[in-house]
Amino acid sequence: MVAEKVRHYQGKNVNLQALSEKIQDYLKNDKYTVQAANTPSGIVIQARKGGILRDIIAAERALTIMISGDPNNFTVRVGVGKWKQNLAVAAAEAILLTELFLIVDVPEMLWNVEIENKLVKQIDQFVG
Repeated sequence: MVAEKVRHYQGKNVNLQALSEKIQDYLKNDKYTVQAANTPSGIVIQARKGGILRDIIAAERALTIMISGDPNNFTVRVGVGKWKQNLAVAAAEAILLTELFLIVDVPEMLWNVEIENKLVKQIDQFVG
């Protein structure tokens, strides 16, 4: 089962780099560890929350956001992906796109649904 939310925006004239920064700031303010990289396919943001239980259960999992397109026609995908130790280096590798969004089991998907929904609503507000 894949837990992924996709939003498509048209005619909004949004600075995608500024949108990325707003998303990163929002996540950092919510106590997430955040990393981002520009890739040929768009901007990739990864965020994960620490904690002993979280580290034991899903050490390699991260909330992954992909922004692609242009200011007047872009897509934002939000889902679970594999945490990359160095996203900037991984962004140059083809494997990043194959591991961007992972298939997750039902308990993990349910845990992430609330977080993803909250983030998508916030992105909708950022876009306007």
